[in-house]
This record gives sequence, structure tokens and C-alpha cells, in this order.
Amino acid sequence: MIRTIAAVSTIAMVALMGGIWYASQPNSDDAFAQCRSSTVAGGAGAIGGPFELVNEDGATVTDTEVITEPTLLYFGYTFCPDVCPMDTARNAEAVELLEERGIMTNPAMITIDPERDTPEVMAEFTDYLHPRMIGLTGSEEQIKAASKAYKTYYKRQPAEDEFYLVDHSTFTYLVLPEVGFVEYFRRETTPEQIAETVACYASHS
Repeated sequence: MIRTIAAVSTIAMVALMGGIWYASQPNSDDAFAQCRSSTVAGGAGAIGGPFELVNEDGATVTDTEVITEPTLLYFGYTFCPDVCPMDTARNAEAVELLEERGIMTNPAMITIDPERDTPEVMAEFTDYLHPRMIGLTGSEEQIKAASKAYKTYYKRQPAEDEFYLVDHSTFTYLVLPEVGFVEYFRRETTPEQIAETVACYASHS
């Protein structure tokens, strides 16, 4: 399973970034230059954008209603046996570290398995991880549109029953209100490293 996830993440990384290089010189036109650990080919504006999804109360919400604080956004699903619980728990820990520093942020998860992840299921999952974690689901079309905007990958594996798995990319995105996507984090990034990076962006936004 881990080997499959690693392969999927590698493929998704290529599709997502279209070529990532580490910035060797600060960009004077970039307000967040000193915060960036990497640069996206085509600029940060190539990732993210408007979305319309369904929250844990069953209400349709837009990205502007969701991204009201610096947000750690993750695409996953609640039936995921290992990767998603670890990644979202790590994001929740980073949020706690930031709150200790007086920086309010939100963790959020968009499901890539809307068939099983109803608003009620998302609420139970996110409430367990963090009281401010936002769970978002929606129709297949809404999920595909959000995934396409953030250049993520997911594919349901064939199964004859309801116990199917979904391969997916595992990036966490930092999204700022009125700014949009600014940074991404890989699985190996620690809560402390995430908190440090988010704090930098928060201080320059």
C-alpha cells in the first residue's frame, strides 16, 4: 500500500507542478519570497481557484466561505487506512503549534470519496481530529472540479463491495484568504516545519 501511495505521489507531483525548482534567489516582486521553500512552474496562481462544495452541515459553500483564515487544505477520504489519518493529524498538530504562537489557522479536508463521505461522516472524522477542522464533500462533479483546480490525483480501485480503496496524491496546500494558494507540503514535512512556514506567510499577508 505504501509503495502504491509513493508511486501515485510521484506521478501526481509531476502533474501538479509541471516542474518544481528550488529558488536560489529571492524574487523582489514576490511579497512572500522569503517564506517560500519551493516555486511552482507557472507561478502559485497556476494552483487553486474557486470551488463550490458541501460542508458538514449539508450546506453548499464556496471557497471564500471556507478560506477565512490561513488554511491547510488536504484531499483525502475517511476510509483511508493509514495515509490520510496521519497527514490530517499532522496538519491538526501544526494548527495547534500555530495557535500557541497566537496565529489562528484552520485545517480542512476535501474528500475524494463522496459516495461514502457524507456530511455526517465528514463531521465525525474531522471533529475527532480537531474542533476547527473543516470537512467538505459534494457531488462527483464538484469534487472533480476542486481536484482539477488544485492539480490533485485520485483514482478509485476496483472492488466488488463497499470496501474499496482510492489512490490519491498526498500534498497539503497552504491557502490564504483573498490570496489563494501559496505553498504546498509533502508527507515528510513535520508539524514544526509547517508551523514555521505558515507563520512566515501569516506575518507577510
